[in-house]
Amino acid sequence: MKILGIGNAIVDVICKVEENFLHKNNLTKSTMKLVDENEFKKLLSNLKIKETIAGGSVANSIVGLSQLGNAVSFIGKVNNDELGNKYEKSLINQKVKYCYQKKNESIPTGTCLILITPDSERTMVTFLGIAGKISDKDIDENAVKNSELIFLEGYLWDEGEPKKAFNKAIGIAKKTAMSLSDQFCVERHKKSFLDLVNSKLDITFANEKEIISLIDAKNFDEVISFGKKLGKILVITRGENGSIAIQKNQVIECESQKNLKIVDLTGAGDLFAAGFLHGHINNLSIKESLKKGTEMSSKIIQKIGARLN
Repeated sequence: MKILGIGNAIVDVICKVEENFLHKNNLTKSTMKLVDENEFKKLLSNLKIKETIAGGSVANSIVGLSQLGNAVSFIGKVNNDELGNKYEKSLINQKVKYCYQKKNESIPTGTCLILITPDSERTMVTFLGIAGKISDKDIDENAVKNSELIFLEGYLWDEGEPKKAFNKAIGIAKKTAMSLSDQFCVERHKKSFLDLVNSKLDITFANEKEIISLIDAKNFDEVISFGKKLGKILVITRGENGSIAIQKNQVIECESQKNLKIVDLTGAGDLFAAGFLHGHINNLSIKESLKKGTEMSSKIIQKIGARLN
């Protein structure tokens, strides 16, 4: 296998809402909020569902990598329930090898409400369900050992047991990449994330807000200095300002694509990571990998959801 993704196995429920829905429900635009099952059901009862897709940040990236012709696999915890079965089928349909044995659990499969406002921004409300209960016992050692690289998501760090799962996977992986996922995530786990970035990850993906928050930078120059000292690969997406990769003293920039008809920013970061990792694993240059990431994210933001087809 080229790449194994380990992440939250979450079923995405996509809904279009007006701005006032966010205010009324105390939601902060463009962030991800974790809720319990009751709050999730309450929100959902007031909405009209546009579509349902197997999602989760790393899973979206892994499907993107599969669509680019790479042999990929995924570990994520679901229940042996209707949504869990749909989840597994949807991955298999996308030629992703699913390296997790479903069991009957007392907690349902995780679900994420993706609320799209008229400005195309997405605000997420997540009931992690069983996805957040992944533990070291769920990590298939052979799947990790047989992959050239593993890809993790910061979202998964949100609860106790997953840390053991992370450490087990990183300990036996040939190479590890991770996305910082979300600014709130970074603020909650700053010390742990900084330790991961400094000493355990080979490739870190972040957007500008996340990396500035992680290192408490006053400006972007401080981010560049941090990246140069890091000695690993740091990849930063900057929205309209394109993207940048820093490796030792090399700073490589890539412009964003212009004049796009943006309808939904849901999978932008996930598909950018897919494009970049596709380049990296197939020995393209960093510049070419950034271009591939940009191409993938530009395609996805012009359609609803985080799947290209």
